[in-house]
Amino acid sequence: MKKATVFADIHYPLGKVDDKMFSSFTEHLGRCIYGGIYEPGHPTADEDGYRTDVMDLVKELKVPVIRYPGGNFVSCYDWHDGIGPKENRPKRMEYAWSSIETNEFGIDEFCRWAKKAGVEPMIAVNLGTGSIKDAGDLVEYCNHPGGTYWSDLRIKNGSPEPYGIKYWCLGNEMEGSWQAGHLSAEDYAKKALEAAKIMKWVDPSIKLIACGSSYDTLPTYLEWDRIMLKDLYDQVDYLSTHNYTMNAGQGLTNYVASYKQLDEHIKNSVKVLDYVKVQSKKTKDLKICLDEWNVWNFQDIKLDSLADLSGLTTFEMTSAGKWEIAPPILQEKYSLLDGIVVGGLGISLLNNCDTVEIACLAQLINVIAPITTVKGGGVFKQTTFYPFELLSHYGRGTAMKAVVDAPSYDTIYGTCNLVEPSVIYDEKTDEIHVFVLNAEETEETELTLDLQGFGDRKLVKHLALYGDDLEAINTIEEPDKVTVKEMKVSGTNTAVLPKLSFNVLVLK
Repeated sequence: MKKATVFADIHYPLGKVDDKMFSSFTEHLGRCIYGGIYEPGHPTADEDGYRTDVMDLVKELKVPVIRYPGGNFVSCYDWHDGIGPKENRPKRMEYAWSSIETNEFGIDEFCRWAKKAGVEPMIAVNLGTGSIKDAGDLVEYCNHPGGTYWSDLRIKNGSPEPYGIKYWCLGNEMEGSWQAGHLSAEDYAKKALEAAKIMKWVDPSIKLIACGSSYDTLPTYLEWDRIMLKDLYDQVDYLSTHNYTMNAGQGLTNYVASYKQLDEHIKNSVKVLDYVKVQSKKTKDLKICLDEWNVWNFQDIKLDSLADLSGLTTFEMTSAGKWEIAPPILQEKYSLLDGIVVGGLGISLLNNCDTVEIACLAQLINVIAPITTVKGGGVFKQTTFYPFELLSHYGRGTAMKAVVDAPSYDTIYGTCNLVEPSVIYDEKTDEIHVFVLNAEETEETELTLDLQGFGDRKLVKHLALYGDDLEAINTIEEPDKVTVKEMKVSGTNTAVLPKLSFNVLVLK
């Protein structure tokens, strides 16, 4: 059995973990909205057509913020189509995902659902095919109390109180060739700057999120951020970036170590922010909004790797034809291994909490999601539900700097420690929560926790996601094939980590 030690000291905090670190994302894509959030006539549907079985699982995850309505979808979306009497709403060709959008569900339905689900909306505006005036009108519709055209129309449509939406994304992946209205960094900066001005004229209290580099495989990576931030730095509060991890051809060891790639990606974004701040003599700091992150294996989309995104203008699906209503696309079947990797990615997020304030697991329901529904039937938790739930429940507090003494191994991302930890001190409960990814593939690892300055502590709980069949998946027929297991604890500060596992250790 290999041995490892994690050291942490109460005098060396990394930073406070913002609750928005455990946010998520919903898009008009596949069955995320229709058949996911919204399914009138379903046995669990409430008076508004919202599936309450889905809502219960969203509440179980304690998701604080949800981004909407896209994603690639937003760059062709006219929000006006989704308001007013449903019988008058137009059906549109939805270009991003080659589907038919019925517009039965729009901004009012989402905000009402969010209130019921206990989450805060984060709204993306269309800066692809949309105009800067459209963006301002949407802020007026959502946030202005009344007495103007758009705010009075919201009242007429059944919402007398403004939604008070605080977080707004200035478009989505605008540097991507696959994006409708794709722009250069210079042109995006011009359009986003003018949209930002109007939006803040309508409501000066809102927080704006600028599109940064979507993926590190693109030729414009980081240069895009540098160019557009020169003009936008003073107008925005966050830099958006995206990161997907793909298990394709890199092998088990590298896939498990992909948390290292996310860590590097975040740190690269920070370097650009620091450069622009110093070079432009700015005083305020911008935080990072990682508003899309997840494991995405492209099980029904014809891509061999994320590098294929460069120059891509359309996505070809294998699971549905074109121009269907809510086709069952991007419904990944996540394995135990995928769940363990998601846990590792979460550790990287916690360890970068000093710069990442918002992170949105993409997506929440049916589409590359931890929650999967059956049309007219039940709902089940994918394997990825469990690490995200553990992160959300035990990851809130102050992240401490952790030092590791452990064997190392080589990966395509560099040399990694056999165990990768994140140490969280929860001041509210006076508990220490230690997340640990154990990358040892063949045997258990004995882990010792050396925690200084916290007083007397004992290990009282050990939760682990692991198993012999790394390809095991959950289904509606076998919903509990992969779950979190509670391990025996010794009452000391030592734990035995199962081979290839994601763990949470609770000390009181």
